[in-house]
Amino acid sequence: MQDFIELWKEGRTRFTKLLDATQEADLTKKNGNSPNSVGFLIRHIAEVELLFAKNIFGLAEVKIVAKTLIAGKDTGEWTNLAELKEMAEYAAALLEKAILTTKDWSEVIETKEFGKKTKAEAFGRIVTHTAYHSGQLALASKYGK
Repeated sequence: MQDFIELWKEGRTRFTKLLDATQEADLTKKNGNSPNSVGFLIRHIAEVELLFAKNIFGLAEVKIVAKTLIAGKDTGEWTNLAELKEMAEYAAALLEKAILTTKDWSEVIETKEFGKKTKAEAFGRIVTHTAYHSGQLALASKYGK
């Protein structure tokens, strides 16, 4: 179990280091013609981590309204850095708890988003999801306007 936590935490540093450096003025930045702002990406990463904690790893206590997924696009409303950081911390705490309480990593989960996966495979999915969007976040933060 500890190996999964260490892997997840190390992978998530791509996100947390960017989050630590983000300023309120960065939140509306977009890279080129990208539809997603820095604020949207932060919110989206946190939402999906919470959805995985709840729906994949079975942590019933998770409270989440996935606004970025519901909207399906950046609506420009994610401009409060303190709230975004708080949500990212909440997501981290609950995803870590969900990972720690997972007993059967070979259990198969089925979702409409990615079909049938074992919990171990789904774990790989959330680690790479966060890393993927962290790359977008880095580019938007550095080069965005």
